[in-house]
Amino acid sequence: MNNYEKSPQYQNGKFMNKAKWDRSFSKFAPTIWKFWFSKNQREPSGSLPRHMVDLSHFNNPDTNQLNATWIGHSSLMINIDGYKIMTDPVFENKISPFGPTRFSGDVPLIINDIPQVDVVIISHNHYDHLNKFSVKFLKDRTKLFITTLGVKPLLVKWGIPADKIIELDWWDEYQVTDNLMIAATPSQHFSGRGLFDREKTLWASWVIKATNHRVYFSADSGYWDGFKQIGKKYGPFDINFIECGAYNEAWYFVHMFPEQTVQAHLDLGGKIVQPIHWGTFNLSLHPWYEPMQRFTKAADSLGLTCATPIVGETTIFNGNIPNQRWWEPFIEKH
Repeated sequence: MNNYEKSPQYQNGKFMNKAKWDRSFSKFAPTIWKFWFSKNQREPSGSLPRHMVDLSHFNNPDTNQLNATWIGHSSLMINIDGYKIMTDPVFENKISPFGPTRFSGDVPLIINDIPQVDVVIISHNHYDHLNKFSVKFLKDRTKLFITTLGVKPLLVKWGIPADKIIELDWWDEYQVTDNLMIAATPSQHFSGRGLFDREKTLWASWVIKATNHRVYFSADSGYWDGFKQIGKKYGPFDINFIECGAYNEAWYFVHMFPEQTVQAHLDLGGKIVQPIHWGTFNLSLHPWYEPMQRFTKAADSLGLTCATPIVGETTIFNGNIPNQRWWEPFIEKH
């Protein structure tokens, strides 16, 4: 028996969510057809703006500061009280042999300039979150990889030393140092990289808590009451990084609608909300810019403080909070 088979989330050979989700073929067939043959401005017609990453923020050794640089999708470079953490790093433009290509332009980072990283967090094993090239590149630049149950064997296969990998179940905490704790928290999603490994590994959201700051990283999740549980246990947070893209009625259970992104932020408790998982890959049927239109409308109605950086731009807590509606000039008019 593998150690993860003792997990409360593991049942009948698979990891399970807390609630059931209808994934019958009849539910998905119309959506599959539309995915391959519909247009609907799912990608921009021209080039989008991007900032080349300023690594001075990530490299800042100050033990009382928080900043986060958005590399696109769910890839973040977070400096929290001097600790350097990366989430779901994807440095390739094409995320799988048959998957979409990054439409926001090339990765806004000279990856050879990446310094030593304290922790890489991998939320789950989907191609747009677990990228083989990026993991192998970071092998000798990363002190520790923290991921979910069942992912470790794949990382070891890719050459990551086993003693540099920590697997966590939901609600597990790992004390990286006396001043840095990372916890895996529940989410409503799924896993799998092929036809025969669905739900064989776990998925999670993440809490990063240092001496003076704390952040929440949702990775992928549908909306559910678990956000309130996480907020009650670990919140409120300085910044909540919450998914806001790739949604559809057919898979509402595993990806949030933009208005639910706002509600999740309220449930968690926090000062700033920054949408992630949008504006990078064509993974659904909605226009590429729609997540931000809907998100900002809902957030503005409540007077929330939002960070909406251009790809490559840095959000600085108690400093520069990028909030320009930069996508608006790039919306095609019909």
